[in-house]
Amino acid sequence: MNHVKVGRLGPFPRVSKPVFITSALLIVGFIIFGTFFTETAGALFSFLQNFITDKFGWMFIILMNVALVFCIYLAASRYGDIRLGQQTEKPQYSLFSWIGMLFSAGIGIGLVYWGTAEPLYHFMAPPLGEAETVEAAKQAMSISFLHWGLHAWAIYTIVALALAYFHFRRGLPLSIRSTLYPLLGEKIYGRWGHAVDILAVFGTMFGVVTSLGLGVMQINSGLENLFGIPNSLTVQFIIIAFVTALACGSLMLGLDKGIKRLSDINMGFTGVLLAFMVILGPTLFIFDSFIENIGNYIVAMVPLSTWGEAYGNTDWQSGWTIFYWAWWVSWAPFVGVFIARISRGRTIREFVLGVLLIPMLILFFWFTTFGGVAIHMELLAALDPAIASPGLVEAVQADTGSAIFKLVEYYPFAKPITFLVVIMIVLWFVTSSDSASFVIDMLTAGGDINPPKIQRLFWALMEGLIAAILLAAGGLGALQAAAIVAGLPFALVIFVMMYALLRGLSRDRLILYRAQQHFITEESADHNSANEFADEHLLTDPSAIEKPEG
Repeated sequence: MNHVKVGRLGPFPRVSKPVFITSALLIVGFIIFGTFFTETAGALFSFLQNFITDKFGWMFIILMNVALVFCIYLAASRYGDIRLGQQTEKPQYSLFSWIGMLFSAGIGIGLVYWGTAEPLYHFMAPPLGEAETVEAAKQAMSISFLHWGLHAWAIYTIVALALAYFHFRRGLPLSIRSTLYPLLGEKIYGRWGHAVDILAVFGTMFGVVTSLGLGVMQINSGLENLFGIPNSLTVQFIIIAFVTALACGSLMLGLDKGIKRLSDINMGFTGVLLAFMVILGPTLFIFDSFIENIGNYIVAMVPLSTWGEAYGNTDWQSGWTIFYWAWWVSWAPFVGVFIARISRGRTIREFVLGVLLIPMLILFFWFTTFGGVAIHMELLAALDPAIASPGLVEAVQADTGSAIFKLVEYYPFAKPITFLVVIMIVLWFVTSSDSASFVIDMLTAGGDINPPKIQRLFWALMEGLIAAILLAAGGLGALQAAAIVAGLPFALVIFVMMYALLRGLSRDRLILYRAQQHFITEESADHNSANEFADEHLLTDPSAIEKPEG
């Protein structure tokens, strides 16, 4: 037995019934509960968020730090030259398309929502020290970099690498259950495997709808700024319906024609918007502060990433750092499966360094260009009474998502740029929904990398409905709570996943080492024969864990 049993279920032609039925029932049950008991749902989410952050915040802090150390070890270790696929393969996608897809899937809407607002928020209400000072400005950028930097991408890297390795290198299904093969063996095709995939579906669904909800609120803010459309729940429901319909149309085109093409377009828009803001903004300040912000982040990373408020009676962490850690963990199955799907042919070292560093540096430059410039404008006003306040802090206090639109007002062509930002959010909404539907469909179809489109439509509609319900149940607070609740059970899976990946890599590296000893000598260096030998002995017997003979 080397596959998950799949079959027809009503209109859905190819599903793993235990995973699909259980996941669908849980999600539909939530939709019914949230629709008819909205106030109770909001109160329940608030209670669960407080309980998890109070009792398990330390676990998220440990997980994120262990994950980062593990990634650094893998990149520097002897495992780095193992390729995700056969040793002679080349990458499936170009570097530009690869970065565009993982960037759009891995960040998307949250970047536009928080890129200006979060640094401003920490500047006006820092967890440590006095507000609206130079030190508060530096701290605000360091905290924002912490939340969007190495730790977040380390979680994505581990889940994606484990999936890509066990699928492309060992021939197992592209499913979360496959990452636990060294521990569970053939049991991954039974109830234990089903349970892990159900957790992944649940985490993916609620992690993604958190971002979709943020995006909807910000699209509404942009439309209010452009056309005076009221910022209301009714308008947000209409936006959800419209963009979900776009997402359904896009996902019918498939990975290459739909998600890849939209990701490439969005990367182009991102580059245009960044160039505009840099050229017409305080250019020298942006480049100077970008370098300084990275240095401050590196210096502050250890104390900030291990800070647990143990010596203070505060709850700042639960609303910020713990929320982010849980949010990244809940996104990890979705982003992990998607990044694994597009990463065939890359070496582990290339994969780890690429996923860990490239999107992060783009993010840091974005935060500096938007959030850093916004702080710079507020700081100048705070230090010099002759300079009028730009009102950015007030904008964040009134509506977090409106901060970027308020900033753009101080640049030329404010209306066209605002419209471009709204278009970018819509496209990210579409790519995030597409990618999530694609991934959930793969998980509920037993790891099939080309699942039926009718099933993707079902999950895309579910995402839109849940996003609407969470907004009705309490807006941003309910969205944050959903991410934290979904992230807790999958955090435990990631701990196990790291150990299982290390066990799998140890055997793989031993086979490759034996092959190199045999074919690479002082007289000759036949790397191709060594790689082919390693591929044959690994892929023909992916379940073996004993040392190879000969």
